[in-house]
Amino acid sequence: MRRIAWALLLLFAFAVPWEYSLDLGEPLGNIARIAGILLLLAAIPAVLQAGRLRTPGPMQWLVLAFYLWFCCSYLWTIEPLATLEKMRGYFQEMMIVWLVWEFAESPRDLRALLRAFIAGSWVLRFVAEGQDPNDVARFLDLGFPFAALLITSERRWPWRLLALGYLPLGLVAVVLTASRGGFMAAVIALGGCALLLARSHARTALVGTLALPVLAASLWLTLPQGTFERLATIPSQLEGGDLNQRWNIWSAGWHAFVQSPLFGTGAGSFVRAAGTNPLDTAHNSALSIAVAGGLCALFLAVGIVALAARSVLATRGPLLIAFTTVLVVWAVTSMVDTVEENRATWLLLGLAALAGRLAVDEPEQLEECFPVRASGSSVSAIIPSLAIPRQPTPGLFGEQAN
Repeated sequence: MRRIAWALLLLFAFAVPWEYSLDLGEPLGNIARIAGILLLLAAIPAVLQAGRLRTPGPMQWLVLAFYLWFCCSYLWTIEPLATLEKMRGYFQEMMIVWLVWEFAESPRDLRALLRAFIAGSWVLRFVAEGQDPNDVARFLDLGFPFAALLITSERRWPWRLLALGYLPLGLVAVVLTASRGGFMAAVIALGGCALLLARSHARTALVGTLALPVLAASLWLTLPQGTFERLATIPSQLEGGDLNQRWNIWSAGWHAFVQSPLFGTGAGSFVRAAGTNPLDTAHNSALSIAVAGGLCALFLAVGIVALAARSVLATRGPLLIAFTTVLVVWAVTSMVDTVEENRATWLLLGLAALAGRLAVDEPEQLEECFPVRASGSSVSAIIPSLAIPRQPTPGLFGEQAN
């Protein structure tokens, strides 16, 4: 049963990036929801068969507390039906933090989950029609640092080719969405990718840099001009625009928050509490959590993100760069979108916690999968600050190995 649960976990990670592209309607829902339900159905007997549960870490307990707090909000919610719906949805999303912790056991498992996520992002590249462009751009952006990480660590050329091909095609897809927030996040993500590639593959990074003008010219000649005209409004929106009416929504949300700052108005109640259009969201994750669950929920959410950052800081080399970049990209997109309700968010947090655990429990195996030392041709030989010194390890008879 444990092998079945692991296979379904990989399927779930593969389905998350393109979950909104295949929705079978109620009661089944989208493809990631179906995969998640199957995963849970296999996980429960697998744990019972093993007779043990991996000792949860601080993040797992904090995620459980976060979920239970929103369940408690049913006692004072102003939208009982919406809160019940959110309780079901949050469980399906947050359980992934526990399931990754339980069934991913080794650095190879971490690498396999990253492969599955990148493969799913490839699918999204071709089936994104009809989806919210901001969601599409965000999912694609999260895949960039992981793709660069696999380029630097994969030894088999099919996996490396999968990751290498994703970078240019993913960038084209982000530009096609015309999402201004997604494009800005893509710039940050690609900056982290450049650092990763320059650290381990200086020639690849140099070729990629030289190819940027050609890629930019190709995009300019082939993509609709309306896309570039929309992206060109980014500076004006940042200087004095309303960020596509987000300021009005944030103002209404703030007024709703100050009416019930400690406990909030209940999960899923933002629209009614803020008096916005029923089709609107908070367009800001922190504000959405604060309105629904008050300061108590917001403190729990900040604690979860802080634990994810601490887990990432326990890693080294390319893993540290990749996961730090992903967290920064996620943080930037969370400022203009409601991402706490996305499975991708909780999968990312679960992967961060897993990487931190492996960095402590299996550091040698983790370095074997994701080598810390850059190659001799990398720019770390030119910029020593990028090279992370390796501690001497004891030899066979206790002396220091060279």
